[in-house]
Amino acid sequence: MGTVEVAFSALPIHVRTARMVTKAVAVRSGVAEQLLDEVRLAVGEACSRAVEAHQKHCPEEPVRLALTDAGERFSVAVSDRAQSQPEDDGLSMAVIKGLADELEIVSTPEGTTISMSWPTR
Repeated sequence: MGTVEVAFSALPIHVRTARMVTKAVAVRSGVAEQLLDEVRLAVGEACSRAVEAHQKHCPEEPVRLALTDAGERFSVAVSDRAQSQPEDDGLSMAVIKGLADELEIVSTPEGTTISMSWPTR
């Protein structure tokens, strides 16, 4: 399938849209039905975290979401451009770590990218 990219303004209402798009792409990529709620919830947490960071530090910048079907894995990357992270990162990151099958977090001075993946059938 390739990659679907979504950029949205840093408003909490768009997190629901990001979750719905993620679920639709995950289904098309072949993610098992029993994993779809985990995928949707993990992406929602990552997007909520990015929206919060953007609202505090760079509200004009869009949050970016990349959904990739890489054959045997469905990968999601949520990228923010906030140079500083929200204070309540602990709970949000704990939820993401508990839901993602594989997780990588890369923080740079330009922002943070949370990359998650799950197996496909």
